[in-house]
Amino acid sequence: MPNQLLKFQKIIKSRKTDKSRKPDRETRKLLLYLFTSTRGGLARLRIIMHLLEGSYNTHQIACDLGMDYKAVQHHMRVLEKNNMVSKAGEKYGAVFRLSNFLELHIDSLDESIEGLARKANHKKVYM
Repeated sequence: MPNQLLKFQKIIKSRKTDKSRKPDRETRKLLLYLFTSTRGGLARLRIIMHLLEGSYNTHQIACDLGMDYKAVQHHMRVLEKNNMVSKAGEKYGAVFRLSNFLELHIDSLDESIEGLARKANHKKVYM
């Protein structure tokens, strides 16, 4: 798992974004909460990293990541509620992609990944 987190950090750092823009305090708190303070943080991070590649529906995400469909549904609801992903369409065929908000603050995920790595070294992380 730590290797996967290092890979995610490299991907985030390689993305071209405006480095001069600093995220506000509330954005940092939201990202830290979603990805480090809750049990499904690693699963949500895996979903976000997968959505960096393109747009997918829930079934595609579940198959590609080897996760349970219902678990992915739950995480997508949480991510959508917190404006991390946006949904196009309805029901089974709905396609998810990263929201404009997350695209703008993608650099802030680096801090969340570091927190998740520290947490993984100290106690069990649930997927």
